[in-house]
Amino acid sequence: MKKDLFDKCFKFKKAKEIMELGLYPYFRTIESAQDPVVYMNGKRMIMVGSNNYLGLTNDPRVKEAAINAIKKYGTGCAGSRFLNGTLDIHVELEEKLARFMRKEAALIFSTGFQVNLGVISALVGKDDVVVIDKMNHASIIDGCRLSYGEIKKFRHNNMEDLERVLKSIEGRACLIVVDGVFSMEGDIINLPEVVRLAKQYGARLMVDDAHGIGVLGKTGRGTCEHFGLEQEVDLIMGTYSKSLASIGGFVAGDKEIIHYIKHFARSLIFSASPPPASVAAVSAAIDIIEQEPERLERLWKNTRKMLKGFKELGFEIGPSQTPIIPIIVGENETAFKMAMMLQQEGVFANVAVSPAVPNGKALIRTSYMATHTDEHLDFVLEAFKKVGKALGLI
Repeated sequence: MKKDLFDKCFKFKKAKEIMELGLYPYFRTIESAQDPVVYMNGKRMIMVGSNNYLGLTNDPRVKEAAINAIKKYGTGCAGSRFLNGTLDIHVELEEKLARFMRKEAALIFSTGFQVNLGVISALVGKDDVVVIDKMNHASIIDGCRLSYGEIKKFRHNNMEDLERVLKSIEGRACLIVVDGVFSMEGDIINLPEVVRLAKQYGARLMVDDAHGIGVLGKTGRGTCEHFGLEQEVDLIMGTYSKSLASIGGFVAGDKEIIHYIKHFARSLIFSASPPPASVAAVSAAIDIIEQEPERLERLWKNTRKMLKGFKELGFEIGPSQTPIIPIIVGENETAFKMAMMLQQEGVFANVAVSPAVPNGKALIRTSYMATHTDEHLDFVLEAFKKVGKALGLI
């Protein structure tokens, strides 16, 4: 009997079943900018599901920079960076990012996902090994799959297990790739130990700092600055879709390594160039981060308030140390119910269920901005208190 490739599509019922129950928390349509207050179907909602940590995506200066770039360069580049798609503002942003990250050079990509796909697959060859934390972002995992190297995983933030893996591959060329801040758990990698082990076993180290840049470090330069290890990490990857107010990504490191990646990263060579508006927005966002350190201070004031508030209410928040604060609720269905109940109360929060998180560890993912006010945050805590009690979580 002939098989139909689309059979799997026709048999996929899970999402529709959740929709029919009125519990589907994905692809919700927002009618406004990613501010602390958003609108859905005309209803005012407090947003605690955004990665807009410094509140810059709707900043007038960032928007003006994007508009001016469109006026000068148009809406797109009509080709790849490799061929006709490199503008002077691309090169200027790379130079600015290199300075900002305190590295020799940087290379920008059209999305953060493409950075990990391109960098890992360019560097890790068939005789090499790539070692990753089990809770790393999906883009890292996919970058490893696209490489021809052997993939080894270690238990989440477990340095003994990392050393066990490194011992088992001693003598082989190795790249360790870790998240700086883990996007669901909100915890920070034990970077001093990762650096020590990488040096001990002769491995190279790449940190995906998508959720660390603009959040950690004295001046918001991320996890490596937070630990004072910027010069000990070979490659730092970042995205624009969090603190940098746009879409795209970059990798920063020694100029010879960046030069190699520029000529071997397929996701760079065969993708259209980042649009002018995006590039200009990121450049303006970096300027604001450097000029307004009080944004970082406000972000951490809000973070401390919410970490304390959720703990006092009796919620389980796991190992979070950052503006990403997960509320661990247990079963997938409970997470779906809670998200919809919070929505009824005027709070927009995200859901993470298995297999994105371990079985029985479904969670509501909340994240905070420098631009949230105490009034916004008190409203959120009251809504969580009401819903948590109704569901028997507190």
